[in-house]
Amino acid sequence: MPEGDSVFRAAAQLHAALAGQQLISSDFRVPRFATLQLGGWTVTEVVPRGKHLLMRLEGPARPRDGVPAEPDRLTIHSHLKMEGAWQVYPPGGRWRKPGFTARCVLRTAAADAVGFSLGILEVVRTSEEDSIVGHLGPDLLGPDWEPAEAERRIRAAPEVPIGVALLDQRNLAGIGNIYRCEACFLSGVHPAAPVSAVPDVAAIITDAKLLLEANLGAGRRTTVLGPRGVAVGRTSGLPGYWVYRREHQPCLKCGTPVRRGVLAKAPGTQERDIYYCPGCQPLPD
Repeated sequence: MPEGDSVFRAAAQLHAALAGQQLISSDFRVPRFATLQLGGWTVTEVVPRGKHLLMRLEGPARPRDGVPAEPDRLTIHSHLKMEGAWQVYPPGGRWRKPGFTARCVLRTAAADAVGFSLGILEVVRTSEEDSIVGHLGPDLLGPDWEPAEAERRIRAAPEVPIGVALLDQRNLAGIGNIYRCEACFLSGVHPAAPVSAVPDVAAIITDAKLLLEANLGAGRRTTVLGPRGVAVGRTSGLPGYWVYRREHQPCLKCGTPVRRGVLAKAPGTQERDIYYCPGCQPLPD
């Protein structure tokens, strides 16, 4: 499931493969941009913003009336949602996913980048990026990270369940369902508890950032961390998660069977699974 760490790694891989490279061709397999051709454009950088990917490009110089003009700049914006992925191949390499799921194909002399099952794919002027990501809160993995601001935004709605507040990207960007369940467990807080009942919101935010940062490297994702944030789950044989998708299995701390519930943003909105230990995370009265 793509979360902030997945997007961060994808951006790093795409940047390494494409930055400074001129596109030979582009193929947008969505109706709105099906006729857009970006051959000749140069990829300047690929950056993550929470769960969003921003691929910035610079157009070829086109002097007007003999006077040099500023090159056009565009941004390819994508969001992986639940099943999306970007993959990089050698030129002409065989894809590892079905071709019918490809939504964007970018070819350079050095590599092919293919976006599969992208939940969002659009192209905007780089100067207008704020229209698509300007609403996001501080990015846990970004240079704009401000924990005090993230906490202020969460506490501004004290009646909202903490599990909902953590998923609201307007509060802080990058947390998905896995990290909200795991961060709540580490603080002994039930995900359905209202923000007003959470004694230390800052600790949950700090744990979420620690977990995201610990999973930026290679290997399977894990949240079972040892001292100083070292991931011990990869080598100790422990499960990868404390509670996520461990319904009915014993809690790694107290042995109580882990439970699964559902939590919605508001009545009538889509529900998302939550996992918690009723022994370590009692629901407040």
